[in-house]
Amino acid sequence: MSIHKEVKVITTHILSEMKFKGEKISMLTAYDFSIAKLVDSAGIDVILVGDSASNVMAGYETTLPITLDNMIYHAASVVRGVKRALVVVDLPFGTYQGNSKEALYSAIRIMKETGAHAVKLEGGVGVKESVERILSAGIPVMGHLGLTPQSIHKFGTYVVRAKEEEEAEQLKKDAVLLEDLGCFAIVLEKVPAKLAEQVAQMVKIPIIGIGAGGGVDGQVLVVHDMLGINQDFSPRFLRRYHNLAAEIEGAVKTYIHDVKNRDFPNEREQY
Repeated sequence: MSIHKEVKVITTHILSEMKFKGEKISMLTAYDFSIAKLVDSAGIDVILVGDSASNVMAGYETTLPITLDNMIYHAASVVRGVKRALVVVDLPFGTYQGNSKEALYSAIRIMKETGAHAVKLEGGVGVKESVERILSAGIPVMGHLGLTPQSIHKFGTYVVRAKEEEEAEQLKKDAVLLEDLGCFAIVLEKVPAKLAEQVAQMVKIPIIGIGAGGGVDGQVLVVHDMLGINQDFSPRFLRRYHNLAAEIEGAVKTYIHDVKNRDFPNEREQY
């Protein structure tokens, strides 16, 4: 019997057990009550209220514009729909970089105002003080290394990270540092599969990949990409499990047709 099926509520400790026993961790994003409820009832292990809400919910080109208040709104909506999954919330750009007091304040607001279970932030040694301060308040922290979308203007592109030896070595050091600080897991985004597998073997905490191959401890995708609601994003690592965009468009067209032709509402659909 898998841990996934046995437990009623997923915790950070359960994720550690899953890694120890070799059971892969499933993780998806959600940004609202309705999707969160569906994803949770389907049995997902972790729900990430990602700052990717900036892209998929608000239509921005990057994750940078989304605010802490925005993230709290989305996270509180998600938590109200979840009974089982561990809910992790991204600290948005500008709420933790270079100021550990601000980081703690941001993390406390998320935990108090949303009911979420953990926060996630991007970076390694550069965010050491922020991670330490948040953890000192008893708030679980998930790290994020590799391609860190909040640093897009520094990178200038969304290409695969850590292909060169120097960057790969720094990523390994950062992963060990985050584990030593007390992070309960790390997301590795868009890095070579061999490197990601090495990192997963080096540390005892779960490594969750997105575009990081199959040698890690779990996988995460943006739910709108995975379901085919968003058709504008097609990286190699994305597998579309549905084409909801076509289904939704078809349903709307049928509704328009029925309204225009006086077929909706019929007699049974009236009072």
